[in-house]
Amino acid sequence: MMKLLLIAPKWPKRSLWGQIYFRFPYLALTNLAALAGDDWEISIIDENVEAINFSLRPDLAAISIMTPLATRGYEIAASFREKGVPVVLGGMHPTMMSAEAKIYADAVVSGEAEEVWPQVLDDFKQGDLKPFYKSANLFSLDGLRMPRRDLLNRKAYFFVNTIQTTRGCPFDCNFCAVTTFYGRSYRMRPVEEIINEIGQMEPGFLFFVDDNIVGSPKYAKNLFRALIPLKVKWFSQSSLSIVKDTELLDLAQQSGCKGLFIGFESLYQETIKAMGKSINRVAEYKESIKKIHDYGIGIQGSFIFGTDYDDGSVFSDVLRFVERMHLEAVIFSILTPFPGTRVYQTMLKENRILHTDWEKYDMNHVVYQPQKMTPEQLQEGFNWANKRLYGYGSIFKRLFPFSRSGLFFSIQNYGFRQAWKKTIRP
Repeated sequence: MMKLLLIAPKWPKRSLWGQIYFRFPYLALTNLAALAGDDWEISIIDENVEAINFSLRPDLAAISIMTPLATRGYEIAASFREKGVPVVLGGMHPTMMSAEAKIYADAVVSGEAEEVWPQVLDDFKQGDLKPFYKSANLFSLDGLRMPRRDLLNRKAYFFVNTIQTTRGCPFDCNFCAVTTFYGRSYRMRPVEEIINEIGQMEPGFLFFVDDNIVGSPKYAKNLFRALIPLKVKWFSQSSLSIVKDTELLDLAQQSGCKGLFIGFESLYQETIKAMGKSINRVAEYKESIKKIHDYGIGIQGSFIFGTDYDDGSVFSDVLRFVERMHLEAVIFSILTPFPGTRVYQTMLKENRILHTDWEKYDMNHVVYQPQKMTPEQLQEGFNWANKRLYGYGSIFKRLFPFSRSGLFFSIQNYGFRQAWKKTIRP
């Protein structure tokens, strides 16, 4: 039996994400494990929760890489190849930068793995591994195999119940590579298959990893109706379009939704327009937030600093807004020109990208030349905003009166506070 090692590289320590303690596993690795045949002995190592034993000699190592993890991913690949272990690289970054990734790998998989991964493994066993693999078609989500959660180091995670119901997003924001990776499509799994998978998962909180769980309101309603009898509690990502449909919000509440990650991105409509996020109306933010809160659903809001319309006032403006609106949790990000995005292409043409130190492409560091600030001003303002956001005063102000999943969001805020104390010290 041949040995297959699946690896997720660790986040850099200088990044916020390298310090977060409430982790959950990457679904990609458990999916890859499920696609391999019974003739493989499979191990999963998430370097964020356990060290890699480089004395291991698997027959094949496969590494899934996001852009900020590329440097470490390449280091891991080099270490195994030096020992004679062939390496396959896949994920978002190798898809967008396949020529670069091939320097460090025996084979590169671009895009979704389901259609080509079995072929990669068969070719390897035949001694005919190709340099590049790319799916010719968008993969149907009907009949997905059950992720191999049994291979996870369960004790290392805050929870392991990650599950996907859809792929893609109906929108095409200029800072996001989701549409480039998945194609201009929005695909949905059969609801009965999702319910069956949940029935085989351990009890506890569910995290739907969809980029937009309400991308198809009709489908989302059917899913939520099917979830109601299960009496689960769940969290996912959603667009603001959810507030346009009262029935959808009501069903989300009834089905156990306790929180939604929502990309507000900016308080300036001209910025929203430039991003291509057509669903967002800044003038309606206050009403939208209130409506979601009225259904007992907490909000983790996302805001991006450093767009071409932002000046030094943006940091205090956004901070006041999130406190006044009582957003339970918030992610502040620095605009990052990820490969595969329109922002990347635009900044490349304008010669505004400062470097390609991929470790700093973590949405916590400035890697380009802003229009209305210096890179130093943007970094300092970002650091200041996060220090204030995760001060006890702001946390209490946003969560009080703790009526919407207060414990969950309190733990989350405390975790981010501790992480920022270790990474950013303005």
